[in-house]
Amino acid sequence: MDERRTESRRAIAIVVALVSLLSLGAVLAPSFRSPAAVAVDAAPAPPVASRVEVWLSTADHRLKLARQSDLVVRPNDASPADIAIDASARYQTMVGFGAAMTDASAWLLHTKLDAPRRRELLRELYGPPPNLNLDMMRLTIGASDFSLRLYTLDDIPFGQTDPTLRRFDVTANEEDVIPVVQEAMAIEPDLFVVASPWTAPAWMKTNENLIGGELQEQYESVYADYLVKYVDTYRGYGIPIAALTLQNEPAFSPISYPGMLMGPEQRARIIAKYLGPKLAGRRPPTRILDWDHNWSHPEQPLAVLGDPAAARYVDGVAWHCYEGSQHEQGRVHRAHPDKNTYITECSGGDWELSVNGELLWFSRNLLVTGIRQWAKGAIYWNLALDENHGPHFGGCALCKGIVTIDSQTGTVTRNDEYYAIAHFSKFVTRGAVRLKSTDTDADKNIANVAFQNESDDAYVLVLVNINKKARRVSIAQGANRIEYDMPAESVATLVWNRNAAGAWIRRVLQWLGPSQAPAVAE
Repeated sequence: MDERRTESRRAIAIVVALVSLLSLGAVLAPSFRSPAAVAVDAAPAPPVASRVEVWLSTADHRLKLARQSDLVVRPNDASPADIAIDASARYQTMVGFGAAMTDASAWLLHTKLDAPRRRELLRELYGPPPNLNLDMMRLTIGASDFSLRLYTLDDIPFGQTDPTLRRFDVTANEEDVIPVVQEAMAIEPDLFVVASPWTAPAWMKTNENLIGGELQEQYESVYADYLVKYVDTYRGYGIPIAALTLQNEPAFSPISYPGMLMGPEQRARIIAKYLGPKLAGRRPPTRILDWDHNWSHPEQPLAVLGDPAAARYVDGVAWHCYEGSQHEQGRVHRAHPDKNTYITECSGGDWELSVNGELLWFSRNLLVTGIRQWAKGAIYWNLALDENHGPHFGGCALCKGIVTIDSQTGTVTRNDEYYAIAHFSKFVTRGAVRLKSTDTDADKNIANVAFQNESDDAYVLVLVNINKKARRVSIAQGANRIEYDMPAESVATLVWNRNAAGAWIRRVLQWLGPSQAPAVAE
């Protein structure tokens, strides 16, 4: 790069930043008074915030992430509040929210939308606010139940083997998955991508079949090579894999789509002896997440994390939502507080329990409670499916995507899960910290979780009211007190104390590069 041009850009940016600071000072100057001009009996200082922005969705679909009138903030007093937010008690740092770019999702986006409509939808999904601002994604390594056919990335004739992976290739992904992911990354270059295999190639397995069976111990090292080769190949396409799991749902052997049993002893052995050392020291790093299955069996990840040789390479635990309690995430976190927690799969669908929609369940049970139980990020299952819940190869016949793409017209429908995630992803930015807040779920049936953004210093509070009647909620945070009449069966996101000037200056400093940006403690 031309050094003179770089220095010129830096100089311009510094001037712009200084002008912005001076302008900000001019705006704020009238609010300052010299000590001599302040009376002894002056009134208490006003609260930091003056107004609270509110976005609301209702379970009856009357309102869908609709901006409401701002709430007026008044000074906090000694009266008790339903929700007390303690900004000094800070928990996990958020990575983000997203959905899986399954083969089905990529195929629909690539074949059922023309290029302009696809770009428009991807911009809506992955673009910065006011777009959905998704910044996580899950990919399948080979086929899943939401593929158009069965395959892995090293398929060879029956009876042959390929221990050097000479026949490895990603041709099956080159027509739709890879180009659509590249389009998404052109919009959000910092996507946090988690990749999971549904099965090893058939020749590595005990039953020599993509459906069922287990990984033969003699191929454990080769299987680790297979995963590393996937990481390297996708990086060559400009798609860095931030995290890997060894096997999707390793305690379940499906009968209609690819799968493979893999117990904790085998996962620990592969991580400790092969995959961990092969990935160690790479930059950017590819993390290893264990489990990638339901809340119902915390003993499985606890067994892997209890193996010191494996645990040293494990970044955290991946969870699915289909069975068990979110509180098992907290149990594992308390046993291993140095390990991270992610929700990597959860799907809604047109089944009996969702007859009234899934806005409240996903907002409350998956997102609010999952995050209160230490999740740093949440990834929904299919990003997009068609009106027939597909295309899919076995497995779930009634699952829904975040959006539905009509296979005949290309019409896009935004489902309840879209709005549930939007109440978080549009407002809680990467690097936000979860704050301590009063748990009001059990006694008031109003779930809540609070954050403070690193990007603009804003406080964000997400509320879910499952009551069939409106409820008045009082909120105390520092010098601020907020009263909100929350409608029945609704989800609300409240945002206050935005520091827009500070966020703008921070972006300028980040653009200038690490040498110009102040260090921030994690």
